[in-house]
Amino acid sequence: MSTVTRHAPVDARIPLRGHLRHTGALIRRNLLWIRQDPESMFDALLMPVAFTLLFVYVFGGSIGKALGGGQDGYVQYVIPGMIAMMSMTLSQGVGTGFSQDFNSGVMDRFRSLPIGRGSVLFAKIAVELARMLFATTVLMVVAVLVGFRITNWPGLFAAVGLSAVFASSIMWVFLTLGVTLKNAQSVQAMGFLVLFPLQFGSSIFAPTASMPGWLQAFTDYNPLSALADAARGLMVGGPVAHGLWVTLGWSVALTAVMAPVAIRVYRTRT
Repeated sequence: MSTVTRHAPVDARIPLRGHLRHTGALIRRNLLWIRQDPESMFDALLMPVAFTLLFVYVFGGSIGKALGGGQDGYVQYVIPGMIAMMSMTLSQGVGTGFSQDFNSGVMDRFRSLPIGRGSVLFAKIAVELARMLFATTVLMVVAVLVGFRITNWPGLFAAVGLSAVFASSIMWVFLTLGVTLKNAQSVQAMGFLVLFPLQFGSSIFAPTASMPGWLQAFTDYNPLSALADAARGLMVGGPVAHGLWVTLGWSVALTAVMAPVAIRVYRTRT
C-alpha cells in the first residue's frame, strides 16, 4: 500500500519577512530591467505630455467656454481628471509586461524558485505604481507650464495618493488578463475595450450634465468619474466626500475580488 506525500504550497512555508524580502528583490530586478530598457518608460514620459497638450489646446477653448472660464478655466478642470486617467491607462502596462514575462520564460524560472508566488505579483504592482508616479510628476510639470495653478499642495498629494490606491486595485484586473490571455497584444486589445468607455464615459474631460440620460447613469457608477471628481475637489476645491468614498469602495472591492483570482490563476497556469 503506497502513500502519497503532499507537500505544502511554497507560500505556506515562507514567513512574512521572507515574502517582503522576495518582493524587494523582485522590485530591484524589475527596476534594473527598466534601466536596461529605457524605452519602456516612453509611455510614462510622453503620454502625459501628449494628452495635456491635446486636450488643453485642441478642446480647451470650446469646452472651457462652455464651462464659463475659457481655456484657463478648462486647465483647472481637466488636469485633476488626467491624474485619474493616468492611474487607469498606465495600469494596463502591468498586464502586458506580465504576459511578455510568461512568453519569454522568465515566469517559469520564478515559479521554479522557492519564493512566494504573491511576491512576483506585488513586485510588478509596486514598479508600475512607481511608473505611474513618474508620469504624474511629468503631467504636473507640463500642467504648470500650460497654466495650471497649484493652490493646495496637501490636496494635490492626497489626489495622487487616491489615484495610486485605485491604480493598485485595477492592476489586479490587468494581472489576471496578463496570465489568462496568450500574448501581450491580446492584453492590450482587451485593455482598450475596458479603458475606452471608462475614460470617455466619465467626467475626466468634460462635465456630465450635458450627456444623454443613459450615459449619465453610466457615469454615476463609473469609478473614474468618482476619482476625477474627488481629485478635482481636493486640488481646486469642491465636493470631495462622495467621490472619495466611491473610489475607495471600488478599490477595496476590486482588490478583494481580483487579487485572489490573479494569484490563483498565476499559481495554476501551466
